[in-house]
Amino acid sequence: MSEHPADATERVYESAAKEFRTVMGRFATGITIITAIDNDEPVGVAANSFTSVSLEPPLVLFCVAKTSSTWPRIEKARKFAVNILGEHQEEVSGLFASKNVDRFADIDWHRGQGGSPVLHDTIGYLDCEFWAEYDGGDHIIVVGRVIDLGINREVNPLLYYGGAYHRLHSPDS
Repeated sequence: MSEHPADATERVYESAAKEFRTVMGRFATGITIITAIDNDEPVGVAANSFTSVSLEPPLVLFCVAKTSSTWPRIEKARKFAVNILGEHQEEVSGLFASKNVDRFADIDWHRGQGGSPVLHDTIGYLDCEFWAEYDGGDHIIVVGRVIDLGINREVNPLLYYGGAYHRLHSPDS
């Protein structure tokens, strides 16, 4: 009896998880903070797995670890905002990636059109309602329909590459 291809693939990824992570680290990403309101309290989590999906209708997606303690609170809200971090917000990214801290204690924000927290001082935001969820292995793939959006600041994005934060450099520097 031959081995099922999915079983073989799973074993390859298990044995090559470190190499897979290293190779994926060669892809530069922006950093976002996904926010929502749960029981009238703001909640949020850092995410660098974010991209646009569709222009008509306007859809975006992010991925969140199934082990995230914040995810169930965002999922329950059925709405969320994607806050895109600028190069000046490395500390904000670290704060929202931390556990057991009050992530909103020193962060200014307001409720967006859909009711989710829109962080001040970010370079942009997308206010969304849930469209779909998909299983993504150890992550959940969340698709949202954009109901409002905006640009807050004209600065470069905060980037993540090779396991560290980076910034864009102009050709003159």
